[in-house]
Amino acid sequence: MNPSRPLVILIPARLAATRLPDKPLKEIGGKTMIQHVWERASKVRGANLVAVVTPDPIIADTVERFGGLSVLTSSAHRSGTDRIAEAANLLHIAPHAILVNVQGDEPLIDPANVEAAVAPLIEDESLTMSSLMCLCPPEERANPACVKVVCALNGNALYFSRSSLPCDRTVGRAENVPAYQHIGLYAYRRDFLATFASLSPSPLEQTESLEQLRVLENGYRIRMVLVENAPIGVDTPEDLERVRRLLAE
Repeated sequence: MNPSRPLVILIPARLAATRLPDKPLKEIGGKTMIQHVWERASKVRGANLVAVVTPDPIIADTVERFGGLSVLTSSAHRSGTDRIAEAANLLHIAPHAILVNVQGDEPLIDPANVEAAVAPLIEDESLTMSSLMCLCPPEERANPACVKVVCALNGNALYFSRSSLPCDRTVGRAENVPAYQHIGLYAYRRDFLATFASLSPSPLEQTESLEQLRVLENGYRIRMVLVENAPIGVDTPEDLERVRRLLAE
């Protein structure tokens, strides 16, 4: 690993999923979904280490068989953040390292987007966490499954919500204040990840079911980076078929 600024990508994955059980092991074009994610994450420039973080031995075995690195963690974690925090301890990641949390159900993740999320932490040593956003499609603004974010003029997140955000009360102003969709990819400094995981769930986090609100409620910053498109996540059998068609083209 680069001793000056290690970059570590951790991919949380687990079998338990309500809408699509055993999701990471689903086959897409002759490979498991988790292998697609790992391969794309491995293309991120400057990455010193890429590992799949899981409580499930069968996922760990699958990763090891295709040549990847896996880390077995507790099955008691309430979120992917807690899971990668344990993995960072098990891997003895340096306090000054940058860690990226890449979702294990996004087999079409663009390595350039991961690099974009990391860039603010490289450029500004005072920042401790960053994430991504893109323009929110108009048809998704009222969809609670699509998380929205509003930012300060300096690019720091002000609030995340499942509701439409911001509310346009003045006709004609919406074009000046576009709605942004949050993309659930996070980059952290290693020491801040430990702090984040140690914090108790916060009131707004519990209300919206969005763990990133815990960061804001405790007075920390999240620098948002605008990218062109959100990756296609796989949550349902329909999503899986869509990704299979795209990769077959």
